[in-house]
Amino acid sequence: MISFDDFLKVDIRVGTIIAAKEFPEARRPAYKLTIDFGDEIGIKKSSAQITQNYKPKQLINKQIIAVVNFPKKQIGPFMSEVLVLGLPDEDEFISLVSPGKQIPNGKRLF
Repeated sequence: MISFDDFLKVDIRVGTIIAAKEFPEARRPAYKLTIDFGDEIGIKKSSAQITQNYKPKQLINKQIIAVVNFPKKQIGPFMSEVLVLGLPDEDEFISLVSPGKQIPNGKRLF
């Protein structure tokens, strides 16, 4: 078990995807995402293995939830700056976690 203080160390924010591109260099099918987290955090990049449930055009302007305070991670030639959160569906394909209504970019999950 973790304490509530441990949970608060994980900085989980809402952002809006502003670009989504194929990532052919990835070992498993993935997209390169560019996400706007508002003025405080800014624009960040992430790699996401979500190609089974989404096409790049569907992702533009979609709000997502991501961890923004993990260390950057090198994925092939791409540097991922945030961890986009998702859940596996019945086929074990990832479905992105999104807020139930439009939320200002950068708002923190509590």
